Amino acid sequence: MLKSYLFLAAGFFVTATTLAQPVSKLPESKLSRTELEAQLRFLAADELQGRRTGEPGNLVAARYIAEQFRMLGLKPVAGQTDYYQKIPFLQAKPAAFARLRIGADSLQAGNQFVVISGPKTDLKAETVYVGYGLTDGADGYNGRDVRGKIVVAQVGSPEATTNRALFTASEQKRQLAAEKGAVGLIELYTSGTYPWPIVTRSFQNEQLSLASATELPTLLHLWVDNGKNQLSQLKDAVQTVSVQTSGRSQRIIDAVNVAGVIEGTDPKLKNEYVLLTAHFDHVGVGKQGGQPYTSADSIFNGARDNAFGTVALLASAKTLQAQRPKRSVLVIALTGEELGLLGSRYYAEHPLVPLKQTIFNLNSDGAGYNDTTIVSVVGLNRTGAKTEIETASKAFGLGVFADPSPEQNLFDRSDNVNFAVKGIPAPTFSAGFKQFDASLFKYYHQAADNPDTVDFGYLLRFCQAFAYTARLIADKPTRPQWVAGDKYEAASKALYGH
Repeated sequence: MLKSYLFLAAGFFVTATTLAQPVSKLPESKLSRTELEAQLRFLAADELQGRRTGEPGNLVAARYIAEQFRMLGLKPVAGQTDYYQKIPFLQAKPAAFARLRIGADSLQAGNQFVVISGPKTDLKAETVYVGYGLTDGADGYNGRDVRGKIVVAQVGSPEATTNRALFTASEQKRQLAAEKGAVGLIELYTSGTYPWPIVTRSFQNEQLSLASATELPTLLHLWVDNGKNQLSQLKDAVQTVSVQTSGRSQRIIDAVNVAGVIEGTDPKLKNEYVLLTAHFDHVGVGKQGGQPYTSADSIFNGARDNAFGTVALLASAKTLQAQRPKRSVLVIALTGEELGLLGSRYYAEHPLVPLKQTIFNLNSDGAGYNDTTIVSVVGLNRTGAKTEIETASKAFGLGVFADPSPEQNLFDRSDNVNFAVKGIPAPTFSAGFKQFDASLFKYYHQAADNPDTVDFGYLLRFCQAFAYTARLIADKPTRPQWVAGDKYEAASKALYGH
């Protein structure tokens, strides 16, 4: 009986008590550069118009991925009739007109306040200040009758330290204000999360967010700049406020994550799932892209970000279905990453497979690459699969660089974080870079990021390393674990019970 260890020698790997095939005999070694190039060229083609969530090109990409799953023999998740997990999004367009008067002061739309939601409105009402406006206690409504009034609240909550948290709290207080009969909600923006000019710029463009319900918000909801406490009178005493606005045009639209399953071969381990993810959306066309463009090239193709990772996902689906590992593998192409990690957030809250059966997430995403000799892995030393990642990468001639650009906090900026906060070990497997520099920014979220600029030989090796890593983890006798003391370790113990 062989001792339990893992190494590479003469193209073999040994794991536990089983002498496995040479790497050269595995399906990963038979992947075709031509096929991978064709997939990337399709996903990042001009005809898909930048794959923006909610736009036709995004749904075309989703259909393509779903039909690849069907062709490869992946099954829909149990309980699903197809490969789509439908996600309701709220699409909101900016208000064309808005005027706000507080007492004798007139505020300028787009400069001093923004319309967050609500229909066409013309109202005049008194204000009631309710702290953060999230509870009925002393720091909230405290028994105040707000029927027919405009509720005034501080933006966010004491715990809200991220942009996502601010908006989550905002949705909660809008719902509570509506339930209590208020006719409007004004939040005083004092947060340092984003400077006020970035907030106003954001709400002057079309926005997509997860729909918290199937009904459109009907309460007038404003954010007002109070960064210098210039509107302290709204907290100190009742004010008369008048508002006229054309409102924000809003509608519910459906987007999709695309999910398929490869059933494991081990009678016991097949009830555990390795989750493979990559986002397939990008930022769209022209003004949607948020960066400079020209009439000659206004399409933000997103070849590197993240057609590259999506092709790695498809490559893994092909190789793991061709020779199935012991554990089951759930393969999900995620939408809405560019809108704030929304597709992964939705899945984490509405999982198709119980999260406690999901033992690991291997995510692929990145800003691009400037080093084709390595893969860069965010969370390499935290998530318990360092040996498998390094072994798989080395097998295809690639080194591994851990946690590039730590000042960018990349671990919490990709879809993996929505699984990590639930307790699932979740690194991100990225194309090679060590730091954000001009060579990355030349393409990152730029119209120049098109298929003709991609190194397809590197794409092949990257996909092989990603797929082989997934195989090694799915065949690993023990589950990967967070390193002791990691900030997500407590969530992991709560999820798995150990």
